[in-house]
Parts: sequence; C-alpha cells; structure tokens
Amino acid sequence: MSTTSYGVTGMTCAHCVAAVSEEIGRIAGVSTVAIDLVVGGTSRVTVTSAEPLPMESVRDAIDEAGYTLSA
Repeated sequence: MSTTSYGVTGMTCAHCVAAVSEEIGRIAGVSTVAIDLVVGGTSRVTVTSAEPLPMESVRDAIDEAGYTLSA
C-alpha cells in the first residue's frame, strides 16, 4: 500500500471535492481518496493506492476535474 498527499488549488465546495475524488478514483489501484478542503487555498488530497501512482496520472485526473495540482 502507498499513501501520498498532493496539494490542489481551485477547489471551493463539496462539488469540487466530489469531482476530484471521482477522477482520481478512476486511476487503477486507487483504494481511497480523502480531501481536506481549503477554500481559496491549497486543499490536501490524500490518496491510498496499491502502488505509488505516476505523477502524470494524478495531474491528468486533477486537470480533468478542472483543478490544478500545486508544486
């Protein structure tokens, strides 16, 4: 098991949380997605997966949801 946290900007509400959770949840091997929403700031997205995820896959999922993976 691998647990990694990412910073995501642009999220403002429960709909944002659901969109990001859904897109990341589609990545093969992901078992859970937990989000600590910070309105107007950088939200912390914690992902648990069978193996470490490629950063590009995570970035693509967050982009697809309409938000930005912060550096």
